[in-house]
Amino acid sequence: MSDTVRSPAGQEEARYRALQAVDPRAPGALETFTTGLHDESWRVRHAAAEGLRRVPDAQGVTARLISVLGERGETGARNAAAEALAGMGPVATQPLVHLLEHEDPDQRKLAADILGQLGHPEVEDVLLRALSDGDLNVRVAAAEALGRMGGPAAARALEGLLDTPTPLLRLAALEGLASLKRAPPLERVMALVEDPALQRSALRLLGLYAPGVATERICRALASPVRSVREAALVALGTQAGALGPYERGELDAVARSVLGGIPGVTERVAQALDGEDVQVRAGALVAAGALGEASLAVPVAEVAREDRLLREVLFTLGQLGPDGRRLLLEGMGTLSLPARTVAAEALVLLVDATSVPELCALLEWAEDDLRAVVVRALGRTRSPQAVAPLVELLADPALSGIAARALEQLTVAHPLASLTALEAAVEQRATPAAVAVLGRLGGARVLPLLRRLARDEEASWRAAAVEAAGRVDGEAGLELARGALADESPRVRIAAVRSLGQQGGKEAATFLGLALKDEDRGVRVAAVEAVGAAGAKERSADLESLVRHGDSGLAMLAVRALTKLGTVGAGVLWDALSHPDAEVVKAALAALASAEASADGAALAVSLLGHPRWDVRVAAARVLGGLGRPECLLALEQALSVERDALARAALADAVARLSSGR
Repeated sequence: MSDTVRSPAGQEEARYRALQAVDPRAPGALETFTTGLHDESWRVRHAAAEGLRRVPDAQGVTARLISVLGERGETGARNAAAEALAGMGPVATQPLVHLLEHEDPDQRKLAADILGQLGHPEVEDVLLRALSDGDLNVRVAAAEALGRMGGPAAARALEGLLDTPTPLLRLAALEGLASLKRAPPLERVMALVEDPALQRSALRLLGLYAPGVATERICRALASPVRSVREAALVALGTQAGALGPYERGELDAVARSVLGGIPGVTERVAQALDGEDVQVRAGALVAAGALGEASLAVPVAEVAREDRLLREVLFTLGQLGPDGRRLLLEGMGTLSLPARTVAAEALVLLVDATSVPELCALLEWAEDDLRAVVVRALGRTRSPQAVAPLVELLADPALSGIAARALEQLTVAHPLASLTALEAAVEQRATPAAVAVLGRLGGARVLPLLRRLARDEEASWRAAAVEAAGRVDGEAGLELARGALADESPRVRIAAVRSLGQQGGKEAATFLGLALKDEDRGVRVAAVEAVGAAGAKERSADLESLVRHGDSGLAMLAVRALTKLGTVGAGVLWDALSHPDAEVVKAALAALASAEASADGAALAVSLLGHPRWDVRVAAARVLGGLGRPECLLALEQALSVERDALARAALADAVARLSSGR
């Protein structure tokens, strides 16, 4: 035998594994597990308790466990037996009720404890009677049990205990009422909160009351030199705020602010609580921080964002810390954890003002891409003319140009002249073609001369940007520039012209799209097919129909989709598409069948594909037939299902059969 096996840890592991291997249905399992309850190792005792719950003779197990409860001097076994009984469910209830009448008060206390853990409301009367037991420990256990599962009668009984001369019972009553979320008259709790032995429980209960007097008393407790009292107060403050929601608690914040402002060192104590482990304490600390409006707490508040459940409160609190808090948050960004930085960035979008531009620009120098995107949004919300230049510069960043363009649109509302001047300067200095698109969108007709000039630029990227922008500015000018651009030597410019024509629509645009459909460049033809569908140019349907048979499956598939969008898919076109050698074209045609009116031809087409070599085509055909709702297709579907071997195809066929069968 190795040293490891002979070691105490090895022997414990062996006993643990032996219990795990016991079959609960085997003869002798009950006694084996019961012996395990007496093991010196808590892991083994826990395994024994788990095993007992699986023994089929639940009544026999319950009786054996209750007998273990009576073994004085075997604390570990009794606790494990109590654990097992709490997991036995209703079968344990009646034996435990009987145990409440045992002559030994220790047995009665254990019975009350376990009944509280079982949490069955039908034993409430029994526990209420136990409140009159001659033994104090039994009465306390009954009060605690009622606090876990009691109803209105239990709450009334616990409230009555608040006047008892026995401190332990008063404490159990306070804890029970807090657990039940039942608030007795405020004056009764206020009288108890001055008792050092009851203070923490009474504070917890004060969290159930509306803001006002209770808030004032809770906040005064933050002056206590005892940390656990301060934490109880913060939990109560968080409970009050949580019941109101962050945007409905003006009175709470006002009262808290008036009290907390007079407590020396409260900022340091709140900061300490924000860094604590208890979520409820941190929630209350956020409320206190927001009420204080103390800017120096900005960074510790943001760090609470590591706890997902408190994100909303963190954002709200950061909003209460004012411009100084925002500035400190910006300065501390580099030291924040990733969750805190993310939330802080989101908060910045809401908190920034015209003075924030320098700090935001500094963030752009080092922040990761996700955060930079948030910063760009924040720049737009500053409404500062100082933000125009950095945003225009960001148009050259492919990852941020879209967000920067939207932010510029926000600024243009407040500073139209500064924004357009900066954009025009960027275009003149050839900073980035992306600025042309934004300039066209924001500048309107005044920038048309510039766009006409750029449409003749020596660089294709600038000509393309100008042609596409002109289409958004003015339909007539856009059509003029697009028509000329279709003859450009650069496919990039011709594609821009096609997109512009697709956006404008109309008979003349349709005529020029017909030319583009015959362009020598595949990219231009692809753009033209999409543009025909976008423009609703039914005049070009015949051109698209010829492409359905094209050997380029990409073009053929796009043509089917464009015809579907135009609503001009005929049976002949569908037959052509369904016989295409590329399965993707076939599936595009099936999708057209599903979106078109359920014609007899369409159903026949889909039926013909139930035997297609590709499983995904058979799946698509089955789904189309299930959606068309034509009962005459049921027999074909059933026959296909009878020979289908692919699991996914069988599922689709079965679903289609079920749908048609239900419509018989």
